[in-house]
Amino acid sequence: MLKRSETLPVFLACGDTDMRKSINGLSAIIQNSFDLDPFEKALFVFCNRQRNRLKILTWEDNGFWLHFKRLERGHFKWPTVGESRTMTLSIDELWNLIQSPGIEQKLRRTEVLKSR
Repeated sequence: MLKRSETLPVFLACGDTDMRKSINGLSAIIQNSFDLDPFEKALFVFCNRQRNRLKILTWEDNGFWLHFKRLERGHFKWPTVGESRTMTLSIDELWNLIQSPGIEQKLRRTEVLKSR
């Protein structure tokens, strides 16, 4: 279950993601595109092109949790792909993004760079 009190790192996928992808497809994106481990204790957040659907993938003990949110009105303020395809957020910034999608938000960007 997703809890605000958790201190997990949050990795946000900039730009849009195909929301037809489920756990295996999102795990492949995490491994291949972001060069991160989907089994890491972290939250991986994805958004669709219309910015009205959000998926959060996280590993817990012996399985994945896939959280999904669909907005009936409005859209999430979502970063576009820049130099990096992933950015990190604090759990509070993620919570604000999820709870207040209609408010213009300024996210503090910390780029995640591939180490190759």
